[in-house]
Amino acid sequence: MLKLRRGLVVDTDPLTVQIDGERRPAWADSAMVGEVADGDEVVVNTEAADLGLGSGGFDVVHLNLTRGLDGPGPAAGEHVMKLNYTSLQHSIEPVETPEAAARTSSEVASCPVLVLPLHGHLAPSAWAADRARPGIRLGYVQTPGGALPGALSRDVAQLRERGLLAGHVTAGAAYGGEHEAVTTLGALYAAARGLDWDAILCGPGPGILGSATMYGHGGMAALESAHAALALGLPTLISPRLSASDPRPRHRGLSHHTEAVLSLLLGAVRVPVPEIRLAGWPTGEEDAESVDMPSVLDALHTVCDDRHDVEVETVELGAYGQSGLPTMTMGRTLDEDPLFFAAPLAAGRALAVAVGE
Repeated sequence: MLKLRRGLVVDTDPLTVQIDGERRPAWADSAMVGEVADGDEVVVNTEAADLGLGSGGFDVVHLNLTRGLDGPGPAAGEHVMKLNYTSLQHSIEPVETPEAAARTSSEVASCPVLVLPLHGHLAPSAWAADRARPGIRLGYVQTPGGALPGALSRDVAQLRERGLLAGHVTAGAAYGGEHEAVTTLGALYAAARGLDWDAILCGPGPGILGSATMYGHGGMAALESAHAALALGLPTLISPRLSASDPRPRHRGLSHHTEAVLSLLLGAVRVPVPEIRLAGWPTGEEDAESVDMPSVLDALHTVCDDRHDVEVETVELGAYGQSGLPTMTMGRTLDEDPLFFAAPLAAGRALAVAVGE
């Protein structure tokens, strides 16, 4: 059963709900449940916070009992449902249209797609692409694999405000973007044919899922995304998940998330990597579990073999650190884990180059 509890809103900035005398951080998707105000009685889902999850560690407002029972319902003509057959089902107007379906694959623009392994790659890759090709029109297709609500991402809001993203489509079970798509393939097709984007960033929302197994994690969404892009004949790049200091060995160096995707892909992709080992990275000489670029390249070449193209790109790590965009991943700063941020910086630059090819 859902772990639902009644509570009282005691603050809205940040949103705080009092449950049985305890003040707890919360989040409300206003597009789904309406606005909340001090004194509102709400029903919240407390499971993530009670489990102590690092991501999603807050209560989620499920229903506003005070002012949330008079929603207007769908606009005229909308009949396609998202989250269908759940209590949060709602109708959308999809970007997949009969006009789009009537087009042939030859009519789809050659719009390159950069597949992201997790949400933390979105801001660095968008910044690097714009740095390499100022004014590039990048769109973001948000897939399942992490958080589903499009409104939950502060990164998307910041990138949109700064003009580094030209639009946001939520695909599949993900919802709440500026456009909605029934499938990831449908989102990529619509973006390539009619959203006036030069290139596409495609990946999950924040809070990626994982079970510490080879295939049971949200990173596998990258496999579906890459296959969709390849099926449409779009140039396809994958930003590899790398880390110099993740405390979990399976994510240190080349993450098992990216390794699994690259090994399972049915078509060839391009895999950009940062050019050099940066100052401050571990040397690998004293600590057998430390990480350097040669060991990462060896791991990538092993899994890619002759099927995928590993490409070396320069990165501007220092400049990104001064950009004002996110420089934290799972509690680690850019200085503590430069390799994590260098990977999407290299991938974003490669995406910008692919636009001109």
